[in-house]
Amino acid sequence: MSLHSILRPEVIVAALLILLPMLFAGFAPERFVSWADALPRTARLACPVVLCVPYALVAHAFGVFRWGWLALYALLPVAIALFLDQARSADTGRRGNWRDFLILAVLGLTVDLRWLEPAWPNGFAAFGKMLLLDAGIFGFLAVRQLDGVGFDLRLKGRDVGVGLREFLLYAVIGLPLGLGLGFLHIHTNWPEPLHALAAFVFTFLFIAIPEELFFRGWLQNLLERRIGRAAALVLTAVLFGLAHWNKRATSFNWRYVLMAVIAGVFYGRAWRAQRRVGASSITHATVDTLWSLWLR
Repeated sequence: MSLHSILRPEVIVAALLILLPMLFAGFAPERFVSWADALPRTARLACPVVLCVPYALVAHAFGVFRWGWLALYALLPVAIALFLDQARSADTGRRGNWRDFLILAVLGLTVDLRWLEPAWPNGFAAFGKMLLLDAGIFGFLAVRQLDGVGFDLRLKGRDVGVGLREFLLYAVIGLPLGLGLGFLHIHTNWPEPLHALAAFVFTFLFIAIPEELFFRGWLQNLLERRIGRAAALVLTAVLFGLAHWNKRATSFNWRYVLMAVIAGVFYGRAWRAQRRVGASSITHATVDTLWSLWLR
């Protein structure tokens, strides 16, 4: 993807529209929920239809627009909102129900198996993933109003402390294991500090936060209500690891899965320490950044 492609007006507008729901919900969570509550129910459930606009802008700009994909990006977020509205009404015990887990399965499998990537021009598949994240954010936070998620990007000192503590605990296990398995290799050339900082910020915003919101804020949160804290921590870590089965390989990458499962335990510990996605995202982003720049 060239710089010229990134700087096209349609791409810039689409990127801003994609980032807006995440930033609104993350930096003003109380206002995000109150804004949604103030809408009539029909309008609130229909709101996610606007998530098709970024697809229309980018696809039209690059000549790959298809009405079928537009309909999918318009209807899927609305269907998610409808299902989660029903989940809220049926979940009188606030323990989560099958609708919650069905939506998580749809979101997770769609991203992991890359079902919607053919809709986008080359290099823009990440836009599709972020749109699904927006659909989940609106559904779980504004419509379902799932409690205990901890999606608050107004980071605190405690978030940083917990996040780095869990990173160091993971490094004690992950570093020797990764080197022993041949999964990690120490780089002889180190990046410039500015490059490393930019890599951390990018990883934090576009990899760590989406994955931690999904796996810890939504999945581990809901599983805890059904199977308890310890079992939810382990099961979520296993599912997180399995989501990496085809990363950096064309077949089942068991080394990556194993390393991700172990990392997932520490990400989950960071999240549940205060039930804040920011803390686990710091652990996650630190691991990914250091591993990618110095050890992979």
